[in-house]
Amino acid sequence: MRFLSSRRRHPAAKALLLVLGLFVMGALYTVLAPATQVSADTTTSQQVAEGKALFAVGCASCHGLNGEGQVGAGSGVETGGDTTTEIQGPSLVGVGAAAVDFQVSSGRMPLAKPEAQAPVKPNRYTPEEVAALEAYVASLGPGPDVPAPADYDPSGVSAEDVARGGELFRTNCSACHNFEGAGGALPGGKYAPSLYGVPDRRIYEAMITGPQQMPVFSDGVVRPEDKRAIIAYLNTLHSQPNEGGLNLGGLGPVSEGLWAWILGLGTLMGIAVWIAAKGAKAK
Repeated sequence: MRFLSSRRRHPAAKALLLVLGLFVMGALYTVLAPATQVSADTTTSQQVAEGKALFAVGCASCHGLNGEGQVGAGSGVETGGDTTTEIQGPSLVGVGAAAVDFQVSSGRMPLAKPEAQAPVKPNRYTPEEVAALEAYVASLGPGPDVPAPADYDPSGVSAEDVARGGELFRTNCSACHNFEGAGGALPGGKYAPSLYGVPDRRIYEAMITGPQQMPVFSDGVVRPEDKRAIIAYLNTLHSQPNEGGLNLGGLGPVSEGLWAWILGLGTLMGIAVWIAAKGAKAK
């Protein structure tokens, strides 16, 4: 201590203290730096690289090597001097990891051949490969992340919220998916798929990403708690037992009444014709 105190006014003391301080700070940073973060960054980079390789093999032929999308030749009909074109694969910049999880985990992507709508089919990728594709597409631009179970789990939804979810579904979704979520036809060879047996996470992802012709129901349009209420309503509706008879797809009283008129009147007309024919033969 006497040695240091006798030399604290030395001209080189400040420079030595500065060097010592920098050395101590560097040592502390090396010891206390979050190694897990460095490892996570490395893992993410590797995952993005793996996803890019998978993307180049299975997706780039339609969506472009960098996910920028591609436009293919259309029918060749000229309108105003220009030949019509059609989108071969839309841009994936900004669609987010949730869109990849929805499309790939359901087997809709990659498409085997161009169609009016991508059908559900068995998934050809492992969970690790799906996660790699999600990481790569997410790196192209900010977009919705894959939701956590707390986002879409409807287990804590009350009966009042289920009723509210039914109102929201009938207002926003039934025009395409019908009142029971059984699906329905749309123009151009497209269709709204049935929601029977669809996992909760996939329904939530569809609402936040707007796949194909479906609009995007962002949190500003439909709140997260309202999305859970809609999922709870569908689960409650689809878990109800069939009390007998044909439900005719749950299309409602109009279609059921139409079939009642067709079958009922058709049966009565047939009986009337049969009676008239028998009476004429008897005479």
